[in-house]
Amino acid sequence: MIEFSPRDLQQLQEKGISKEKVLDQIETFKEGIPFVRLEKAAIVSDGITKLTKAREKKLVSKFEELNRLLSLVKFVPASGAASRMFKSLFNFLEHYDPGSESVDAYIERLNDTDLKTFFKQISKFPFYEIVQKRIKNKAGSGNDIKNLFVSEMLREDCLNYGFYPKGLLPFHNYGKFTATPFEEHLKEASAYAAVNNKAKLHFTISEQHHSFFNEEFKTAGPRVSKATKTEFEVTYSNQKASTDTIAVTLDNEPFKKDDGSMLFRPGGHGALIENLNEQNADIIFIKNIDNVVVPKHEAELATSKKVLAGLLLEVQQKAFAYADQLDRNDITGEQLHEIKTFLENDLNVRFLDSFSSFSISEQLEILKDKINRPIRICGMVKNEGEPGGGPFWIRDAHDHISLQIVESAQIDSSDEGQMTILKNSTHFNPVDIVCGVRNFRGEKYNLLNFVDTKQGFITLKTQDGKELKALELPGLWNGAMAFWNTIFVEVPLLTFNPVKTVNDLLKPTHQLT
Repeated sequence: MIEFSPRDLQQLQEKGISKEKVLDQIETFKEGIPFVRLEKAAIVSDGITKLTKAREKKLVSKFEELNRLLSLVKFVPASGAASRMFKSLFNFLEHYDPGSESVDAYIERLNDTDLKTFFKQISKFPFYEIVQKRIKNKAGSGNDIKNLFVSEMLREDCLNYGFYPKGLLPFHNYGKFTATPFEEHLKEASAYAAVNNKAKLHFTISEQHHSFFNEEFKTAGPRVSKATKTEFEVTYSNQKASTDTIAVTLDNEPFKKDDGSMLFRPGGHGALIENLNEQNADIIFIKNIDNVVVPKHEAELATSKKVLAGLLLEVQQKAFAYADQLDRNDITGEQLHEIKTFLENDLNVRFLDSFSSFSISEQLEILKDKINRPIRICGMVKNEGEPGGGPFWIRDAHDHISLQIVESAQIDSSDEGQMTILKNSTHFNPVDIVCGVRNFRGEKYNLLNFVDTKQGFITLKTQDGKELKALELPGLWNGAMAFWNTIFVEVPLLTFNPVKTVNDLLKPTHQLT
């Protein structure tokens, strides 16, 4: 039995974490987290809907007809620092010795194709002119210009791009100015998330970056407002300290730091379900901060979002009517069958084979439980390379089958059958989600009631040279939404345009010319 000292209890109180929650997490470490069991890949006509152009047009019309009566918000996870984006450049700064070889020789010796591409197309990067102006007077000192360029970008006493949040880096060069992902999200919101020329956006950011985002909004906000004739309401939140998770020793005891305090670690992006739960809107659009496009693709992107939102409204209307009917207990046998069919065909709900053996009252309770859930419409794009995490039918420990977004780390790589299902998947998840979080009475669901807490991750880490086990909470669009009603829709590939490495900015979807 774990005993907490008065100091431990004080630490828990300061972080807003209950003793029971920590004990539950320690129990999770002891039990381990089982791999997700894939039943089959979700494909078009079996878990993924492919809409015709005519159907898309109708859904866009539905959304445009109703959106003036609704509250909309765009929710953007934006806390990630840009350091990973510049990994190859940081390696270069650390290991390159200008006194012993040229940059070209260094690249050739290591066969560093990423670095070679970076320097070959360096003038195409949106920050090229910014850096060039800063090093103009330094270049004459005999410094290698390529080394100088990277140093100016990344060193702490220079531009320090690696420290900044990814959302505030120059992504697109418009000539007179460069636009950050933050600015592009404002512009995008004006195209599909505005009501009466007002758009609300919520960014989850790191506390240390608050002032940076505020300054960017002062600059970019008026510019986008003028161009789009849209007024913006921007709010922020941070990942809560109360969502941090306890770290344990390899013997599942709380890991103590040198000062005797317990070690807690951030719970991962799954912790943001608490931030999402605080958003009160009829429709919530979710999209990652680094997934933006240049103007030539904006119209197609906006149409795709309106299609997903229109589908949400359409299916929600039916679900609300049936939920109201169930609530009044005014159901014939024929109507019960109709509601079950709707859940199966429209909301991808699967029932146990034993459902028909239950009494009518038991069946009604099951239908009420299944239909009164938040709804997510998730865009899915075709795999264009190696298959990874994405849409699958899974079977849980109670034999319930459901449609889920699964990461490859949740799958047992030693199980040949599971890996075959993974390799046969045709689509992946671009984090393009439209959420309906109210019930048929207009009341907001408590989203924390629909989390599968057993879909987190346990990883091995080190602290001060000592090994420990860390717990990552169920991902925001994985286990944190496991008990939502889910619809997957095929969307255009251009809706997935992330910048994971700096060279991704060279892709045509990030180039204005």
